[in-house]
Amino acid sequence: METLDDVVIRFAGDSGDGMQLVGDRFTELSAVFGNDLATQPDFPAEIRAPAGTIAGVSAFQVHISDHDIVTAGDSPNVLVAMNPAALKANLKELPAGSTLLINVDTFEERNLAKAGYAENPLHDDSLKAYRVYEVPMTSITVEATKPLGVKPRDAERSKNFFALGLICWMYTRPTDPLIDWIKKRFANRPEVFEANVAAFRAGFNFGETAELFDHAFEVKPAPLAPGEYRQITGNVALSYGLVAAAQAAKLPLFYASYPITPASDILHELSKLKNFGVKTLQAEDEISAAGIAIGAAFAGNLAITGTSGPGVDLKSEALGLAVSLELPMIIVDVQRGGPSTGLPTKTEQADLMLAMYGRHGEAPMPIVAASSPSDCFDAAFEAARLALKYRTPVMLLTDGYLANGAEPWVLPDVENLPDISVEFATAPNHGEEFWPYLRDETTLARPWAIPGTPKLMHRVGGIEKEDGTGNISYDPANHDKMTRLRAAKIAGIANDIPLVDLDDPGGAEVLLLSWGGTWGATTEACRQIRAQGLSIAHAHLRHMNPFPRDLGDVLARYPKVLVPELNLGQLSKLIRAEFLVDAKSYTRVAGVPFHAAEIVNEILEMMKS
Repeated sequence: METLDDVVIRFAGDSGDGMQLVGDRFTELSAVFGNDLATQPDFPAEIRAPAGTIAGVSAFQVHISDHDIVTAGDSPNVLVAMNPAALKANLKELPAGSTLLINVDTFEERNLAKAGYAENPLHDDSLKAYRVYEVPMTSITVEATKPLGVKPRDAERSKNFFALGLICWMYTRPTDPLIDWIKKRFANRPEVFEANVAAFRAGFNFGETAELFDHAFEVKPAPLAPGEYRQITGNVALSYGLVAAAQAAKLPLFYASYPITPASDILHELSKLKNFGVKTLQAEDEISAAGIAIGAAFAGNLAITGTSGPGVDLKSEALGLAVSLELPMIIVDVQRGGPSTGLPTKTEQADLMLAMYGRHGEAPMPIVAASSPSDCFDAAFEAARLALKYRTPVMLLTDGYLANGAEPWVLPDVENLPDISVEFATAPNHGEEFWPYLRDETTLARPWAIPGTPKLMHRVGGIEKEDGTGNISYDPANHDKMTRLRAAKIAGIANDIPLVDLDDPGGAEVLLLSWGGTWGATTEACRQIRAQGLSIAHAHLRHMNPFPRDLGDVLARYPKVLVPELNLGQLSKLIRAEFLVDAKSYTRVAGVPFHAAEIVNEILEMMKS
């Protein structure tokens, strides 16, 4: 057995081949084994792309290691290709010397033509740079399930478990947890359970008995900090963060949304948590979801609406209303490729300007951006804290990579979560009257009065309010005052958030400035730069509006600032405008996260210049 520090494995096949399922199961087994891990699912953009075509390829990449890792890996060391299209779609990302496990049964003329192959790549020299193992996965699966009376067509559906069994043998994964999972998952369909178990064992035994492989590999457990861990995706972590915030605030949680990729799983997850007082509603459209959430906030709930970029477009007028009403509310934007429908299943960071300015009039809003799948929990909690304390809608940004990716998450000590509860107004605050816009001197937040509270009747609506009384006002001076008060309230949040998260070992001339989901790739790039004996500083931003109060001072210390973004340079524009810093953008909008190596090359070029 050969011991490895880490390995990156990618499962790829048709969208109906169960690649996400087996990738997730392999990840779960690795978590049980104790590895550190990070995943990157890749879904087809089309719901029903033609089978066997490159457009229909679904993939799942998992990086497991015996040490701390922060990305799903730049490129796979092992590719499991279930058909020719999966091979062609992913081969360009494999470095020379990588391992190919190919389901040779599918490399027939019809499938080759669908994938765009003029010749069978297994019969020419196009794969000579790789270690290629041709495995008849489909036919062995059919043979293994024949004694169970499974029809060949049904048996073929279990070939993904054959592939999983083979990979589990190659990397010495524990098998009992998987057998238990299959049994529970298909408890009501014993024939499916038996077929999947037979296929899995056939793949495992094939690795052990076939003479194709010299030996198996071992990736030992990682020395993680003490605590109870579980594997978690960004959407699930965000859901749990919202529930934890509602509990810490002693408020009911209300979530309204319209289904949209890649945010829909938040609705699915929260709908399971009614025992925590969670109410969910699937609205008929994005505008309704935003309006319903505003109504829930008015009624005294921790109110959230979730969507992706196109949904934020539609919600913008309602978000302006939420700013004007000065009610606590969270808007979750799981960013995806755009504009318009764009790339629904791919990731991007191109909604920063939309979050910052995507409302008419002066309507500033705090923006919090999560940095990793597990960090979505903390980011959601922080967004709730700001919304409740400052009586404002807050934009919470994640992206498709964070939403669907997974990593180990140490369960927090819920007893130590901060108390973020708020006091509702219960009595008049201005003599015998209730003034809904009489502000707290420190936070500038207005009182929160639940409708129906005696003597606290007040008007809400989209027309400008008079300072203090909340009455409708068309007075120019009052509008100017209210606009500046709302802006000052958001700007004042800078005094209530941490200083810049700066990692500088000393002597650095280049500052790498990242935000949101680029944290993993930029952190890994810094590690690789420092491993070469070079010095670089790294600052990562969670609070995008307002910025940390010392950001300008930090930027001024470095002659060179590099800002990697999955957009065309939105943060760099804000940095240039706010701090007059000559920040250089490094951008990509390809629908996939950065590779750390790309950022390393850009840093080295900047150092040379």
